[in-house]
Amino acid sequence: MARNARNQDSLDPFGAAPAEEGWMPAAGALRGPLLWILFAASLCALVYTGWLWLSGRAANADIEALTAGQNVEIDLTEAPSRVLAAKGYYLLTRDRMIDAQPILDQASFRADDGDRADLLFNMANTRMRAAYDFIDRGTFAKAISLVNLAKDEYRLALRLQPEAWDAKFNLAVAMRLVRDLPQAQAPADDEGKKPETRLWMELPGVPKGAP
Repeated sequence: MARNARNQDSLDPFGAAPAEEGWMPAAGALRGPLLWILFAASLCALVYTGWLWLSGRAANADIEALTAGQNVEIDLTEAPSRVLAAKGYYLLTRDRMIDAQPILDQASFRADDGDRADLLFNMANTRMRAAYDFIDRGTFAKAISLVNLAKDEYRLALRLQPEAWDAKFNLAVAMRLVRDLPQAQAPADDEGKKPETRLWMELPGVPKGAP
């Protein structure tokens, strides 16, 4: 009777056969590798967090130096978006458009919208200042070209930041300075093709105030 009682106690309450012995040692054997995997993952996360912290600290230092007027050399392909904007601001406030153009090109495909809008706005302002200089010297062709480029950059900046009031105001000034108006359409030629519509520009006068 005692043997039967032991047999009944060993049965699963739902009538299943007793579990096979030996599964506990297998789980124990896996515990070591799993702990090592978790440890390695935690270490990688810690290293990555530290790298981000160091990169952010370096970026802040570069921005502070550029804002203070120091010409910090940066890697255009690696610099964070806000560092590109700060470097562009440093160059453009010194009217160095040629040096700033590669920064603007780099920002066009990887900078944040806000930083790219700032770069476009600052580049357009620099072009407008140069245009005023050419107007003062009577070189209107170069002035018109610069103003047209500035208008394109103001418009693109406003697409990225539609509520940027300064960009709206400066675009209005540029539009008054150089107007883009379609020519009257010429009649079609013998083959029925209409000539391409072109834009004509004029300098009606220099508005008061400058970017």
